[in-house]
Amino acid sequence: MCDEHVIEAVGMTRVVIRDGVIVEAGEPKIRSCPLAKRFANPVDPITSEAVAANISARIQRFGMCTRDRGVLDNETFVLFGASELMNTGLRTGTLQAAVIACDGAGTVIVRSPEMVQGIGGRMSGLVSTTPYPEVIARIEAEGGIVVNPETGAMDALAGLARAKEMGWTNVAVTIAGFQHELAEEIREKYPDALIIVVHTSSVASLEDALRLARVADLIFSCASKYVREAAASTALVQGGVGVPVFATSKAGKMLIMERLIETDQPILVKNTRLPVSDMGSIPEPLI
Repeated sequence: MCDEHVIEAVGMTRVVIRDGVIVEAGEPKIRSCPLAKRFANPVDPITSEAVAANISARIQRFGMCTRDRGVLDNETFVLFGASELMNTGLRTGTLQAAVIACDGAGTVIVRSPEMVQGIGGRMSGLVSTTPYPEVIARIEAEGGIVVNPETGAMDALAGLARAKEMGWTNVAVTIAGFQHELAEEIREKYPDALIIVVHTSSVASLEDALRLARVADLIFSCASKYVREAAASTALVQGGVGVPVFATSKAGKMLIMERLIETDQPILVKNTRLPVSDMGSIPEPLI
């Protein structure tokens, strides 16, 4: 099996990693992102070289896309990140499990807050991966389930089906922004799933953004102008300003509220029209 991992990193930069080495870092479509400026290894401005340096640092620091990949972490990085929200949901009992993607394993079912943070809090958008027995063993030793250990395939529907077989009903699932048809299929087959849409810079139209928002519970804006436009008619709550997440259901709203309860950070709560984007910098350009 070819040892290759393909990720969509900051700025929609395609990065290919083989044998722990970056062999390709494409041209980014975004010049600047307020979140990327705050990375442990900042990316500012967004260039192929800066993205490659950031990914290389992750490979060295926690073994991303290698057999040494760590899967547990207690450190949260942002207030309203997808892993941070799922972390909160698992700890409060709002969620019983989360179906997410992990380099070196593919689709995994996670019930541990530390694992959802260790996997999701450290990873960019995973396009494809090679499974590693060592990474899979670490996940399984901590109570996680790898859905396709032989191939490392990513299959959110299979993950949800397995979670249901295990008797878990309150399950979060992450999908990419271009997968609006998958989001609709998940909502039809698993009406109780909490759908979190991430990596939405690739959303191609307002129609696609609206299709996502109508079936999702939480949708991240990334650098998508269409998601921001859709939020004007669908969002109940906005978390953050520069790269906000929008709750488009009561279940999504509840998860954001639980996250607010946990934080010691000062928070302003105000009713207003959404989206709000004039309180800080946003990705440039929006696409």
